[in-house]
Amino acid sequence: MAQYSAPLDGVLVALADPTRRAVIRRLGHGPLSVGDLASEFPMTLPSFMKHVRTLETNGLIRTVKTGRVRTCVLSRERLALVDDWLAEQRRIWAERTDRLEEFVTNPEENSP
Repeated sequence: MAQYSAPLDGVLVALADPTRRAVIRRLGHGPLSVGDLASEFPMTLPSFMKHVRTLETNGLIRTVKTGRVRTCVLSRERLALVDDWLAEQRRIWAERTDRLEEFVTNPEENSP
């Protein structure tokens, strides 16, 4: 995985906002209309639509319009980018702490 990739940056920026994280959490239970989602937040519909567009632009949700109703669906595969990045970071830090533990528990073997 490239250390810095535009899709990962976009996903992390989108998830940095608590409203957008709440939308993702809510959509984890199933698709919902924009109106149903917006009713849970104390903001105007145009302001809420900016959050929806940010999530959609970064591939975290898809929207489908049927008649006058726009339904939001979570794109779970996009969340895998964050999961993969976090797994890589955990692996790196686990290796570092393992080396530190080895150095602390066996100082004679690690001295020059």
